[in-house]
Amino acid sequence: MGEFGSNVETRSGTVTVRRRSTILGRGMFLIGLLILSACENIELLDDRSDIERTWGEAVVALPPVGPDGPVLARMNDRQMQKQVAQYGPATRLPVVLYMHGCTGIGNFLFFERLAKAGFAVIVPDSLARQFRPLQCDPETQTGGFNRFVYEFRQTEIAYALDQMAKISWIDQRNLFLVGTSEGGVATALYRGHEFRARVITQWTCNGAPIVEGIAAPPHIPILSIVKAGDPWYGVDRTRGQQGHCGQFMDGRPHSRSIVIGGGARHDVYDSLENTEIIVRFLTEHKNG
Repeated sequence: MGEFGSNVETRSGTVTVRRRSTILGRGMFLIGLLILSACENIELLDDRSDIERTWGEAVVALPPVGPDGPVLARMNDRQMQKQVAQYGPATRLPVVLYMHGCTGIGNFLFFERLAKAGFAVIVPDSLARQFRPLQCDPETQTGGFNRFVYEFRQTEIAYALDQMAKISWIDQRNLFLVGTSEGGVATALYRGHEFRARVITQWTCNGAPIVEGIAAPPHIPILSIVKAGDPWYGVDRTRGQQGHCGQFMDGRPHSRSIVIGGGARHDVYDSLENTEIIVRFLTEHKNG
């Protein structure tokens, strides 16, 4: 005699059990479909364009008020709104627009340091786009894939400027552009004149024509910082990306290129000294 018996009644019971199991399985399948549909509907309710998403999901660092420390928040969330409400109506803050690298937003301690120095920091989230393939492979430390991403980053700068022009607490005379790695490419190649100064980090300004050089107006001060042994730009991984942005600074009297010796690492924010060099450079070029 098996688990369900061997007579007709038992076999009939077995059939009933199977039907119940089938009904239960179908029920779970339908519940799964409903959950998936609900998630898709939530996504459909968000009808923002990809460029709007980069701004709407931006990270913001705001200077402290009183004894409290800087505030790190997402664009327009309650924490950000609460902090802004504590500033007087006449407050106008210098702003650093920070363009992150190819794998997304990082360097939060750097944002806090800038905020302590009196700068607001706005970091558009390029990866908030629905269609956003990576331009790089962080495992092999190589890049140059999906090259249209470089155009995405230029558009993100232009769109952020449009949005910042609408914000009353931003000092439009004191806008700065800082970019790291892929964001450093965007910082170097943006042609506009809206920023008082720029900082290019973890990028050499060398390479294929699509990424080579500095397109900023020549009167705008530029600071570049890169490590001499940066593995991303080694001869075994790239063609013609060795060097530094100083090679393109002729005719830029207020610009400076720093090449750091030492180990083969990409990150320049791992040094407090480098961070302070950037903060001093931005502070020196503030208007008023």
